[in-house]
Amino acid sequence: MLSSPEPAALLVGAAATRGEALRAAERITVATGSRLLCETFPARLERGAGVPVAQRLAYLPEQVREQLAGTRHLVLAGARSPVSFFGYQEQPGDLVPEGCVVHELTGPGVDVASALAELSALLREPNSAAPRSATVTRGSPLGELTLSSLGAALAMVLPAGAIVSDEAITASAGLAATTAAAAPHDWLSITGGAIGQGIPVATGAAIACPDRPVISLQADGSAVYTISALWTQAREGLDVTTVLLSNRSYAILAMELGRLDIGEPGALTRDLLDLSRPELDFVSLARGFGVPGERPETVEEFTAALHRALSEPGPHLIEVRL
Repeated sequence: MLSSPEPAALLVGAAATRGEALRAAERITVATGSRLLCETFPARLERGAGVPVAQRLAYLPEQVREQLAGTRHLVLAGARSPVSFFGYQEQPGDLVPEGCVVHELTGPGVDVASALAELSALLREPNSAAPRSATVTRGSPLGELTLSSLGAALAMVLPAGAIVSDEAITASAGLAATTAAAAPHDWLSITGGAIGQGIPVATGAAIACPDRPVISLQADGSAVYTISALWTQAREGLDVTTVLLSNRSYAILAMELGRLDIGEPGALTRDLLDLSRPELDFVSLARGFGVPGERPETVEEFTAALHRALSEPGPHLIEVRL
């Protein structure tokens, strides 16, 4: 099916998003001329310069439909058939385009790495196209500290072998895009609709891999659910750098509310999504848990703060107000 003259894609999940399984998936798609995709929120995705690029399915259903438009064969390897994250009125939850046939190589819970290795071994005459890996970008961002410049600084500073725990929520897609060509690293995503896992997951990653630096990209709203994990990081001396992204709102809920098309929300609804009055001071909160904190105002200050945090032992928190 992947070798069909009709447009085809291989959608990977589970263990197929890293290691030799990901490389086998790349060989298969290069040899067959098909596309390599991965789930929207892979639990663990290997990425960075020189690593095979599996394009993540988008979050919004209309974006996924655009990504998959024209696809006639979708082969699943450790992934489920794509559906929308939320249910929307008058929109189907099934995101497989009309006329596309879904084929399952392996479902969740099956040894997808072995299946991809066997499929790769069957391809004796690989396509001449070059492997699709991210290329390194250079250059130091300057000036205003924005989501774009923050991502560029993170891409420049991120050490090889780092682990990124991503609960940046509305900032997640932008930061993932700007760090695609950073030094090779692992990216840990949210794996459900609940929030608050980011700081604990970063803590667990640092305990599991004490020889690897951990970067926690953390939204402010979800941070307050489990911020006590900072105390664990301080108590255990864990090498975690939390980049706290503060927009002082539950922006993802505001966006989803707007998509319901039920008119302008009332004052009470708007108030429930607001994180000001009073504003949260994450630098003070971090220090209260025993974690050094700072709040840079420019991208140069952020880059310097990130360098310091990664070079010094123990946890650090950098609050970025967006």
